[in-house]
Amino acid sequence: MANCDSCPTKGECNNKEQCNIKNNPYNKVKNIIGIMSGKGGVGKSTISALIAHELKSKGYSVGLMDTDITGPSIPRLMGVKDAKAVMDNQGIQPVVTADGIKVMSMNLLLENEDDPVIWRGPVVAGAVTQFWTDVIWGELDYLIIDMPPGTGDVALTVMQSIPITGIVMVSTPQDMVSMIVGKAVKMTRKMNINILGLIENMSYIICPDCGKTIRIFESDNIEEFLRNNDVDLLGEMPMCKEIVNISENGEFNINTDIKEMIDEFINKIVKKTK
Repeated sequence: MANCDSCPTKGECNNKEQCNIKNNPYNKVKNIIGIMSGKGGVGKSTISALIAHELKSKGYSVGLMDTDITGPSIPRLMGVKDAKAVMDNQGIQPVVTADGIKVMSMNLLLENEDDPVIWRGPVVAGAVTQFWTDVIWGELDYLIIDMPPGTGDVALTVMQSIPITGIVMVSTPQDMVSMIVGKAVKMTRKMNINILGLIENMSYIICPDCGKTIRIFESDNIEEFLRNNDVDLLGEMPMCKEIVNISENGEFNINTDIKEMIDEFINKIVKKTK
């Protein structure tokens, strides 16, 4: 049976007898937030990096776990692609960014970041479990988990093996994406995990000359999606060069207007996890 003393859900869990969660005695993590979409290419990893960075800027101790084992992108987004995680007598020590965020990703264990991980599902799921049980996260206010696309093995392993506080869904304003994200919403509820809300990424662009907001997807049905799935909207993020630059060079040089948008949904996440 799991060690409940070091579990973030201690006192709130109704499934202690069938719990599959194992906790590392070196770790004390207060809140674990999964960032999920069910669909690739929606900017989920970028949103994960933004959330981690902004939480850190607000004074919280933060970790970021990349569970997309076969397609990891977090090291680049966090500016640590040339670093390596190391093993000591306690476990695996995560890489720490310049501003103090602890990061763990499969790419931090590979000799070259472009080396492929050619593993079957059970091995991938085992690696994800080890990112929770064998990595020395220490004391954290928030551990952000960048989850892989889909509702299969790895997502299931994350939900069953890690005591998640809540899930943030990421979508884009397209019917196909909304349908697939809806599947992720239903999966999360079947696993009895709280959905903190949805961030719609790539919602619009802002004209650099006149400042007009332009919504480029005619199929933007966010209100209908929120109503049908009973999910709160945390925020809408535009397509802009500042966010693109994060994925290219790991730099978080974000203008005031966009930072205010990020602060708004970060404040909602913090409020929902207190």
